[in-house]
Amino acid sequence: MSQDLTTLIHSHSPDDLKRAASDAALSEELALALLERRDLPPEALEALSKNVAALKSRRVLVGLVGHPKAPRHVCVPAIRHLYTFELMQLALSPTTLADIKKVAEEALVSQLEKITLGERITLARRASGRVAAALLLDSEPRVVEAAVTNSFLTEVLVVKALLSAKATPALGELVCNDGKWSLRREVRIALLRKPLIPAGQAVEFAHTLPTGVLHELLLDSRLPEPIRECLQQELQSRQQEEGKARSTS
Repeated sequence: MSQDLTTLIHSHSPDDLKRAASDAALSEELALALLERRDLPPEALEALSKNVAALKSRRVLVGLVGHPKAPRHVCVPAIRHLYTFELMQLALSPTTLADIKKVAEEALVSQLEKITLGERITLARRASGRVAAALLLDSEPRVVEAAVTNSFLTEVLVVKALLSAKATPALGELVCNDGKWSLRREVRIALLRKPLIPAGQAVEFAHTLPTGVLHELLLDSRLPEPIRECLQQELQSRQQEEGKARSTS
């Protein structure tokens, strides 16, 4: 039978591939070999999703969900059965379709409150950008510290986290002191909008921003008073310098 299955999984006939995928004798090795084929018809993948014996293998289950030809109605229910780091693997795989990746990330984020500190730290370092961004808002500073260094984070995700009502002083301090994020204009603006930044760094950041941006920030009624005073002082200083420059020209 294994010889017959080996022949079937290398066939170019959709019927043969479907027969192989549904065969109860399909081993983990053969199922994984089948999933390596990117030309599998959706019918074969759907048949595999109903093969109880084959799906006892976690590797087969993950491979099925991550297959680019797997129908969405097969993948989405299966995602609920994946473990934390299987979800992470799925979300990071370059072959996973974008909508399936998003479902995996959402499932992973929904589990964050239930998993251990060690697992959250690992995810913060290694998971996709969306998951790391969720962990920027974790209550444990060690998790936030790991998330700030995640290589998949984008500026948009960092800014969104900083402006969140759940943003902590630990996040503000870590971003302020980060050699990458603290240099980004939009990140600096977000830090100034929230009471997450020391006065000294507020002065430094304000000094680097265009005058128009400072005026725009001052229009925000929610701006913390110490930051408002800092921006006003910076604008006054610029006006004085411009006045001196005009008087000497």
